[in-house]
Amino acid sequence: MKKLIQFLSVCLILTGCANTGSNTQTTTQTKYDAAVVQSEADQAYWQAKGLPVYQSVQVALDARPKESAQYALYLAPGRYYERVAVTTDNVSFYGAGQDNTVITYDIYSGKKIPGSNKNYGTTGSTTFRLDGKSFYAEHLTIANGFDYPANEKLAKSDPNKIVGEQAVALKITKLSDKNVFNNVTFKGYQDTLYVDGGRNYFYQNKIYGHIDFIFGGGVAVFDKSDIISEPRYSAGKYSGYITAPSTPISLPYGFTFVDCKLLKNEGVKDGSVPLGRPWHPTTTFHDGRYANPFAIAKSVFINTYMDSHISQSGWASMSGTAREGGKMQFTPESSRFFEYKSYGPGAQINFDRRQLSDFEVDNFYQTEQIFGGWKPNLPVE
Repeated sequence: MKKLIQFLSVCLILTGCANTGSNTQTTTQTKYDAAVVQSEADQAYWQAKGLPVYQSVQVALDARPKESAQYALYLAPGRYYERVAVTTDNVSFYGAGQDNTVITYDIYSGKKIPGSNKNYGTTGSTTFRLDGKSFYAEHLTIANGFDYPANEKLAKSDPNKIVGEQAVALKITKLSDKNVFNNVTFKGYQDTLYVDGGRNYFYQNKIYGHIDFIFGGGVAVFDKSDIISEPRYSAGKYSGYITAPSTPISLPYGFTFVDCKLLKNEGVKDGSVPLGRPWHPTTTFHDGRYANPFAIAKSVFINTYMDSHISQSGWASMSGTAREGGKMQFTPESSRFFEYKSYGPGAQINFDRRQLSDFEVDNFYQTEQIFGGWKPNLPVE
């Protein structure tokens, strides 16, 4: 464990703060390639510095010169209501603070695709899609603004009731790799953060949601981050699940939480939130479509504070499509779910909550092993 923490401390070189001249706070990074602004004051400030200025994040991305090796955007204070897709490598976003720079859009799984009879589905219900490699973001919020609570309160017979409430704030696709998120907030409810590919490092982030709100088959380390469970208006035994990994069996690591805090907002009941459940995505094989048997979920919580909303059993089962048709259950026992030195009201050691030994942590849960040699450094001036 000490090796893990020491490694992270060496790799992280935190940036300081500097005044941009427009009453915003950013890092010591001063070489931007363009600015995205909403106020006239910010526009005048950055134009005076000779930078291209845009009002849309996506327009700024699309304007990237083809010859540029790196592309750094400063995102001034504002609420950018748009869908964003990063399709090129080595892009950096520098926001003006998590409460100041917000990228949001209110799309959801059950929404019809314009000009089509098909819905967007979970995969398409993204505010922000990341295909590019070596992406960096700091001091901003990425949110999906779909109003899950309002929809949940509608009666099933209400014609305005939406079916398909999954709404992704950020999806990291299988094309992406080597991404760093530093002091970024992710907001949503069901399926907030979809880490479907690559190696990803989340430092001092805040992630909000309730049902499977950190999910996917990618590799991610969450370091010193707050994971905040949201309440449900109507819920059974469980009000949500923190993780739903679909880690390929070929990958030794999935989601690793180090020195994090599992917190709750008002209305989340004690014992109502498992740490995770195993997701086996329905996949097309030569003999049909059924739950992927090669997705063996992996979530590990190390030195993590757990509030009273965490369930006593720690983990839960999840259903999937059986090869023969119908549904089958995948259990925590068939998954790779572990803890090490959890603490707080929701921390327990029992038969259902498997613990790592000191030896296992020291030898198998070092960040250089998790990321296959990649060191996620934060840029400095």
